[in-house]
Amino acid sequence: GGPELRKKIILASKVAGYSKGRGYLVEKRRETLGTEMGDASSFATHLSKVQIFEAVDASLKRLQTTYLDLYQLHWPERYTPVFGELSYKRASERADAVTIEEQVAAIGELVKSGKVRYWGLSNENAFGVTKFVHACEKLGVPLPVSIQNDFAFVDRRFEQDGTAEACAPHNVGANGIGLLAYGALAGGTLSGKYADAAGTAQVETSRHAKFPDFQPRYHANSTLELSAEFAKVAKKYGLKPAQLALAWAAAKEYMGSVIIAATTMQQLKENVAAFDVSIPEECATELEKLYLNYERPYFANVGRMGRNNP
Repeated sequence: GGPELRKKIILASKVAGYSKGRGYLVEKRRETLGTEMGDASSFATHLSKVQIFEAVDASLKRLQTTYLDLYQLHWPERYTPVFGELSYKRASERADAVTIEEQVAAIGELVKSGKVRYWGLSNENAFGVTKFVHACEKLGVPLPVSIQNDFAFVDRRFEQDGTAEACAPHNVGANGIGLLAYGALAGGTLSGKYADAAGTAQVETSRHAKFPDFQPRYHANSTLELSAEFAKVAKKYGLKPAQLALAWAAAKEYMGSVIIAATTMQQLKENVAAFDVSIPEECATELEKLYLNYERPYFANVGRMGRNNP
């Protein structure tokens, strides 16, 4: 127990980016630390040095530990299209956004103090990664080791919008910035339970049934359609859809780790077993063709993505 047991645990936490509707997070931190904050309803979360320090100290106190192995900036401080927003709107830019250099400097102090061992980004894009890397190089702060982004067979933005390139070892050195993929099962949709009549009981207790307005992107018609076809491919090769989805994500060269979750012990066992699955080349090829039919209809049935590359 004690310090020796702590060494065997990789403990991670995050700090919220800008939000004018989440003042309660700051309130909870300060309640934990025994400090006052005023009216939480009029308070915004920011990735300022003060709030980052408060968030770390509150987490350490709640977790009853002296350090965090990984600390992540949960979403960007600056305005940028996230969580499904389709386009960048200049009118939404904010003059009060905390600079990336201030955020990096704060992380640097936490690393130097020993409260944080490694740090990462989350819900970031290629532009953001590049700016953070440049700030680290300028200030002499260790580079982020991870980026926790939404990634699944039905959502491959990370590898298509330049973020995978920005995180590659060729551009940032060492082992690069590893992806910690969340949503690899698209909120359970890629498990095939919504396309399988035998999964009716599971569907009734699923998050999409209980919270239909939560993460609707995982349960949109196009996602359901693609997931149903995905399940057919899995069955063809004798695999469970959830295991194929997790194995597919884990096989990516830029993957640091795939985040999993489960409602039952059986689901957990199946999810863990997925990382021992080796996807046959024929199956991988079939999945790429399936994806092109939905995601890039103008390349459907031509057998390739782009003009010349197979």
